[in-house]
Amino acid sequence: MRTIDFNCDLGEDCGDDAAIAPYISSASIACGFHAGSPDTMRRTVALCLAHGVAIGAHPSHADREHFGRVAHALSSEEAYALTLYQVAALDGLVRAAGGRLHHVKPHGALYNQAARDAGLADAIARAVRDHDAGLVLYGLSGSALTTAGERLGLQVAHEAFAERRYEADATLTPRSQADASIEDLPTAAAQVAQMLDAGIVVARTGESVPLRADSICLHGDRADAAAFARGLRQAIESSGFAIRTMERLA
Repeated sequence: MRTIDFNCDLGEDCGDDAAIAPYISSASIACGFHAGSPDTMRRTVALCLAHGVAIGAHPSHADREHFGRVAHALSSEEAYALTLYQVAALDGLVRAAGGRLHHVKPHGALYNQAARDAGLADAIARAVRDHDAGLVLYGLSGSALTTAGERLGLQVAHEAFAERRYEADATLTPRSQADASIEDLPTAAAQVAQMLDAGIVVARTGESVPLRADSICLHGDRADAAAFARGLRQAIESSGFAIRTMERLA
């Protein structure tokens, strides 16, 4: 049977993480810069370990006011330090709990900037490599971030989004657009099935866009995230895929 990773952002103090965890295979945990706290990080690590969910760091701009979803200019040095600091903090909590960090996935605006900006992508990928070259780097499918990770020898996961709309260039529709998010489960499930079965996504403007999907992402901060997690898992399995963590190769 074919397999696919199903991931969700957790530890953001705004969703029902305990209701989501049974349905996913990996989680990206907020590191305190856009959401969360040391105690939230510790509790979310314990939740993931209890459910066999692979744990990743979810570093962000230092911007709790805007939930990390506003772009900020960063030098390569700043981006490197920002990423390394947050990854190391979560990794310490994971190790103390007897676990092993699985991946790193930037959050929000930092993620989208790194998808386009090769210099920023390189800085983030270098921080991941320098902390632990065996970590998996999650990035927008076909983006500058996955390219940077591959160039530096990292294992990468090309990520596709279940309930976000896409533009014709395979980038995510900006949240400033009213239809940036898919609000009903059947539409999201159909998008995921098309990604898995045909390797494409239909852009907001109607184009069929080729898309590699190593991992399917659900946003955990939406109010109905638990229902989406359950329904999307059913849709993925109905497409003939088993949900499994992307195994670390090192």
